[in-house]
Amino acid sequence: MQPAGSFQTYPETAGQIGLGADGRPRFWVTIDTEEDFDWSAPFARNGYRLDSVPSLAECQGYFERSGVVPIYLVDWPVVQDDRAVEILAPARAAGRCDVGAQLHPWVTPPHEEEVGERNSYAGNLPPALQRAKMAALRDAIRTRFGAAPQVYRAGRYGLGRDTAEMLAELGFVCDTSVRPGFDYRKGHGPDYRGAPLRPWWVATPHGPVLEVPVTTVFGGLMGAKGEGLYHPIARNGRYAGSVLARLGLVERIALTPEGIPAERACRAIDIALDQGVPVLNFSFHSPSLRPGNTPYVRTAADLDRFYRWWDAVLDHLGRRGVVPTDTAGLLMLAAAKRPA
Repeated sequence: MQPAGSFQTYPETAGQIGLGADGRPRFWVTIDTEEDFDWSAPFARNGYRLDSVPSLAECQGYFERSGVVPIYLVDWPVVQDDRAVEILAPARAAGRCDVGAQLHPWVTPPHEEEVGERNSYAGNLPPALQRAKMAALRDAIRTRFGAAPQVYRAGRYGLGRDTAEMLAELGFVCDTSVRPGFDYRKGHGPDYRGAPLRPWWVATPHGPVLEVPVTTVFGGLMGAKGEGLYHPIARNGRYAGSVLARLGLVERIALTPEGIPAERACRAIDIALDQGVPVLNFSFHSPSLRPGNTPYVRTAADLDRFYRWWDAVLDHLGRRGVVPTDTAGLLMLAAAKRPA
């Protein structure tokens, strides 16, 4: 049982954020902006690359032309890279993007913990060490990008029992680490199976923090009820969940260009809108902006398909009347339900 004020304590529907006064749903593009590393290798403090950083310029240009203000959730190695600062700092100052924080504890000082899978979830660290890493990352972003970050994402979605209070104390006003429909307990991480899709405020002694979960829906013949079938079967192996999808019974669809075809993403958009979700939260990893770094973009043709995915999805969002938003827009949308 999580304590009150935890991100894993979920409000009833009445406590969740709904549509704004204009009745129009929003979408938010969140980018895990991080170092290039081998996802199949053990975690390590060193040995990563930053070859994908220059590709942030093409990404930012694409979203600017599309009228979208993305948020780059930068981690420690990216903050230290002058090229990232040269690309993102002017765009942030001009209001064309936002810069938030993403904590990869294994590469973020202070380096006091043993590196491994359990400690790759920041929420598993001793509270003082988790807070020290969060503060170091916040301060570095403020120095390098010209403003303290307001938005936080725990690397690997690894929130802990005390993270909300730490975020509020450190001046963060928004978190986007909760990933509904996913269970990371097998790797010592959190269980988000019961998390709502709508944003909600988390009250802490230092002030409230707005949680904007990453959007994942369940489709197929069983619809949202299929989640109860999906999880026990998916635990039986890597491909068990895909068997359910092929049978048309239930499929889990995350709003991401990484491994989700555009037609499925558009179907997920429709499902979320039918459920009244007010904010669709898209996400992807910045190493996918350069071929060869992730399983999703191996070739130049894959990268072209990555951007064509966005063409199709942004067109579908426009036809469904879903408008882009940013951090300020989300806070305004949620202001009416902000705790005193």
